[in-house]
Amino acid sequence: MEVVTAKWTKLTSSERLRRSSQVLSIVEETVWIFGGELFPRQPVDNQIDLINLKHSTVETKPHTSAPSPRVGSACTALNGKVYIFSGRGGIDMTPIEEGGILWVFDTLTSSWSTISPMSTSQPYPAARSYHCLTSDGADIIYLHAGCPANGRLSDLWSFSVSSREWTELASAPDPPRGGTSITFTGTKLYRMNGFDGTKEQGGSLDIFDPLSNTWSTQNYLPDGISGPEPRSVSALLSLKLRGKPSLVTMFGERDPSSLGHQGAGKMLADVWVYSLEAGTWSKINASGDADGFPDARGWFAADVATGVAGMGSILVHGGLGESNERLGDIWLLNF
Repeated sequence: MEVVTAKWTKLTSSERLRRSSQVLSIVEETVWIFGGELFPRQPVDNQIDLINLKHSTVETKPHTSAPSPRVGSACTALNGKVYIFSGRGGIDMTPIEEGGILWVFDTLTSSWSTISPMSTSQPYPAARSYHCLTSDGADIIYLHAGCPANGRLSDLWSFSVSSREWTELASAPDPPRGGTSITFTGTKLYRMNGFDGTKEQGGSLDIFDPLSNTWSTQNYLPDGISGPEPRSVSALLSLKLRGKPSLVTMFGERDPSSLGHQGAGKMLADVWVYSLEAGTWSKINASGDADGFPDARGWFAADVATGVAGMGSILVHGGLGESNERLGDIWLLNF
C-alpha cells in the first residue's frame, strides 16, 4: 500500500459557520456556503457565506431572491456558477418540490436565478434530500439518489445546461440510499457509500460510463486496513495527486444514531485515497498544525481547492460531531 502524506491546517472557525447538512462549492479562491441546520429540522436561513481562501475572511450576504431555507440539499459548481437542487424545507422535513428547476448562483454578479426544464411535459427528477450532484466540467450536471418523502432512491439523472433537458439514465446498483457520494473525473462518474435505511454501505466503488449508459463495480475489503469502512454522509472528491488521477473519501457516519435525525452516530475521522490507475486504496498519513486535527464528523461539506497550496488541497467545513454538536470550523488538507 502506497504511503500518502498530507497536512491539516485550520483556516477559521465561527458561530456563524456552525451547522450541518449544508452545501459548499469552491469557485476560484472563494468558498461558497449555503443552507444547513444548527438545530435538528430547522434550516438556518437562506443567506450566503463567502470565505476568502487567501485571507480566511468570512462575509455573509443576504439575498432577497435566494432559494428558501433548506437542509440536505446538493450543489455543484460549473463554469463559475453554483447549481442547487431541492432539499428539505422545515420541521416536517418534506422535500422541496420545484418542478425540476435548478437554483443558480452566479459568482461573478453575486445574483440568484433559476434554470427550468425546456419542456414541462418531459420527466424530471422528484424532490429529495441527502442526494448528490456533480458535473462533467463542461455542460452536464448529474443528480443521484437521496430521500424522497418516503424511502430512498437509486436513480441517476443528467441535466444539460445548454439545452435545459433532464434525461433519466440507468439506475445505480442496489440498494437505494441516501447520504451517498458521487464525483466525475475523466469520462466517468464514481459512486460509493451511503445509508440504505438499515446500515451504511461500503466495499464497492460503482462506476458509471455515460457513453454506454452502464454501471460497473470495483469491490474492495472495507475493513479500515485494505480499504475504507462503510459510511454515509461522507465525501467523495476527485483530484490529481503526484500527477495521477485519484479519488478521496473522508469522514462520515459509521453507525446511525438510535435517535435518527435527532442524534449523532459513530463518526469517522479517516481520509483515504484511491488510485484510479492502480485500483487500490491508501489511508492518508496526515499531520496537524498548532490546532491539531479536525474532529470526526458526518453531515459536513467539502470540495477540492484547486491550486491553493501544495500538490492538491481539500477544504472541509462544519458538520455533525460525535457529541451531537454542530461544528463551525474550516480546515484545509494539503497534499
